[in-house]
Amino acid sequence: MLNVAIKAARAAGTVINRAALDIESVRVSAKQTNDFVTEVDHAAEQAIIETLLSAYPDHGIWAEESGRREGKGRDKGYVWIIDPLDGTTNFIHGFPVYCVSIALVVNGRTEQAVVYDPTRNDLFCATRGRGAYLNDRRLRVAKRTQLRDCLISTGFPFRPGDHFQTFMQMLQDVMPKVAGVRRPGAAALDLAYVAAGFADGFFETGLSPWDVAAGALLVTEAGGLVGNFTGEADFLEQRECMAANPRIYGQMANLLGKYSKFASAGDKAAVRQAAQLPSEAQDEPQDGSAD
Repeated sequence: MLNVAIKAARAAGTVINRAALDIESVRVSAKQTNDFVTEVDHAAEQAIIETLLSAYPDHGIWAEESGRREGKGRDKGYVWIIDPLDGTTNFIHGFPVYCVSIALVVNGRTEQAVVYDPTRNDLFCATRGRGAYLNDRRLRVAKRTQLRDCLISTGFPFRPGDHFQTFMQMLQDVMPKVAGVRRPGAAALDLAYVAAGFADGFFETGLSPWDVAAGALLVTEAGGLVGNFTGEADFLEQRECMAANPRIYGQMANLLGKYSKFASAGDKAAVRQAAQLPSEAQDEPQDGSAD
């Protein structure tokens, strides 16, 4: 199954690379303010789905652009979670940080993962219990043990209604305690970079399952941890994600836990007061997905 996922990711990468040669001709529309979709997203997604269903016609599909279709019969528990172009805003500006993300979830557990960077021809892949790889190299998360030595990646709020002041409060807590913070703009690739040890940790809110499903398996198979801001592992549909090696993960949870939707009422009140938010704004669900 991993080989089929790799074939699908490379097919999507071919579509993306071809379009990247003439970015100005790509048709772009907005799902909402600052949340873009292009004809390339749709074409790449179609290439992925056709490849997967040609091999596994009864598997389910959960894709960013075309939505969800249930599996059939004995294969009902198999669901492919697809982001055909994570980092669309980067892509349409010619900023070469974007990727294809494909994960296979079997009966609620992620078993296969592929994150493919078509600009560098970097293929990150993982099978549960068999490790994570970048091309042919086995991946391990970074070994740093002190947060002050770490490079942390994140994603900025960009939609109307996102709690920008709360995010700024998070940055105010994190930035003085780390070596640096980066915002590349593609969550799946951010997680792949944590798995590879290029970054020591990652955190972001407002994410959808297709943004994080594949990258999360890469991290855990590389020896890291992934969860929500309180450190709990059941995060896929909770719209908050944190990842790091085990030592750094605990330190990040100590910093970010109070910003989780699962934080205590006292912690939430303190965050709202510090960020100068209305009393229940912190708890309002937000629509959309990472760019």
